[in-house]
Amino acid sequence: MSIQSALIGRLLGLLFERPFTPEENVVLQTTAVATGTMPLAAGFVGIIPALGLLEVEKDGSGPVSFTWGTAIAWSFGIAFFGVFLAVPLRKQTIIKEKLPFPSGTATAQLISVLYQHPLRKEAAPKQEARPTTEPAEEAQWLLHEEVDASLQPEQGIAAEVEARDEDSSVSVQQGWSPLVWSFAAACFITILSYFFPVVFAMPIFGLYLAREWLWYFTPSLSYVGQGIIMGFPTTVSMNLGMFVGWAILSPLAKHNGWAPGKVGDMSNGGRGWILWISLAIMTADSLVSLTPVFGEIVSHLLKSFKYDAPILGIAGVKSDEEVEPPARLIPRRWVIWGLVISVTGGTLIVWLVFGYEGIKPWATLLGFALGGAMSLLGVRALGETDLNPVSGLGKISQLFFAVLQPGNVVANIIAGGVAEAGAQQAGDLMQDFKTGHLVGASPRAQFQGQLIGSLVSIFVTTTAFILYSNAYEIPGPNFPAPTAYVWLNLARLLRSSSLPPHAGVFMAVLGGAAALSSGIKAWASHGRKPRWVKWIPSGVAFAIGMLNTPNFAIARLLGGCVELWWRRKYMRKIKAARDGEDEENEDGLGELAIVIIASGFVLGEGIGSIVNLTLRIMGFRELSCWGCAKGLCGGCP
Repeated sequence: MSIQSALIGRLLGLLFERPFTPEENVVLQTTAVATGTMPLAAGFVGIIPALGLLEVEKDGSGPVSFTWGTAIAWSFGIAFFGVFLAVPLRKQTIIKEKLPFPSGTATAQLISVLYQHPLRKEAAPKQEARPTTEPAEEAQWLLHEEVDASLQPEQGIAAEVEARDEDSSVSVQQGWSPLVWSFAAACFITILSYFFPVVFAMPIFGLYLAREWLWYFTPSLSYVGQGIIMGFPTTVSMNLGMFVGWAILSPLAKHNGWAPGKVGDMSNGGRGWILWISLAIMTADSLVSLTPVFGEIVSHLLKSFKYDAPILGIAGVKSDEEVEPPARLIPRRWVIWGLVISVTGGTLIVWLVFGYEGIKPWATLLGFALGGAMSLLGVRALGETDLNPVSGLGKISQLFFAVLQPGNVVANIIAGGVAEAGAQQAGDLMQDFKTGHLVGASPRAQFQGQLIGSLVSIFVTTTAFILYSNAYEIPGPNFPAPTAYVWLNLARLLRSSSLPPHAGVFMAVLGGAAALSSGIKAWASHGRKPRWVKWIPSGVAFAIGMLNTPNFAIARLLGGCVELWWRRKYMRKIKAARDGEDEENEDGLGELAIVIIASGFVLGEGIGSIVNLTLRIMGFRELSCWGCAKGLCGGCP
């Protein structure tokens, strides 16, 4: 949500007498992203629901329920480790290697347009650390070479701040209209779906297919907005997985008696059966795609011996390469003490929350250590591909702890969650550090904003989760929490080594195909990437489409198609403008307009869901369940 946060920060800043500066906007969006990351980092959408699904017969332990207090304590235990871990990685990945971090760079470009603010020009990455001839205080500020010509601000570097703000107000005013109407539309439809649940569960393929095979459509504008942000290729991969899983594998398993239960049953139904194939595809793709990243890290570790002060095993960056003055950097003692306190305190808190039988303290310590190692992989993958493979890293952690504490499902899930949390937060902060580096924000201020956002989010996220779990069934029709089943089923597999009938064969075949396609893409990316590579489906997106019901993917495909149409229209427009054929039609927002609309969709549905939560807590009921297929509409019998 970094782009959306920066956009909202700029728009709302106009309500004050002194709008935010570009550097203040960077700190604002860093804090906002830190606040929004907690549901993922603390496992409120995966780990915590998974622990609530435990069964004594299958797992050796009953469900683990969280009160508001225990959820607060758990969040405190893992909320800050990844924040401190990201600081030393900034110097290697951003300052020395200058990895692109696409989302962080895109956010910086957005801020550049909104404020008419020039970005720092980055030289090509150096093979060796060499002294620079200019001190940090005299670093040049030029437009970033990678910013598209259509997005470059017209004002020169010497322009006055007042003039720059006056010009940027044109883009800001143009941004209000699409943001407001897209926000209002998504919010309205979400609230409407509360009173008429069929709005979000339309049986467009017929009641039989909706009821028996879960083929229905959710016209969620948030899903459409996410599809716009994800892009056409990813949404196509997701829908291919959905079609294979729900149009081929699920009926095949049902027809042959391999999954005799109801299709949506995660225990003995089609959804539970194809979950294993999805898990195999996701794991294979993640492991293969991480192999070249791991090789590069080993290479950097070997080269690190050339430097005097490697940090956390990463090649050190000489002080004269740093572009920020010392007063704007995070002191090393903050990082050291922060890591010591967060790891020690986190281990103690996890022990107090789950007890010695849940997970032993030494296993939690190893979880933090593994989280540090996973962060190296995740940050580098994120910097190069814009994808933080935390799902694959979490599975690696589960495999590791299946050996350390065999048969302990609770420990397997918790330790994997601890490791994943570090990689998640470190990756998010690295994207923000990239934005701050290009815009010129203080890394120390960003770091402090990250800490503040994480602290606030502990209370906001926990309170929201308790309210939602009291009002809705989680997992359930409204909030299926599919990743909870991924965590739980892998832990169960590692404990019992038992699979549903014939699932192993399909896991081997489709997992092998995913590994092969991922290997081909990794191989092709090292040279001049052929055009046909983009048509190879993404294994992770394919698996996610298979993991979720069809309604999850269809609306996102609509968003992907909108993104493709808009991008082609925009590129034709830019080409015409550059050729001098259509200069008058080039607007001030350009390619950003579709991002603003998508942001409004996502934000509007989020606010609408909070209204729905309030209505449910207050006891308001649905007005009509007309058209609903049994079991698909939340709240309807």
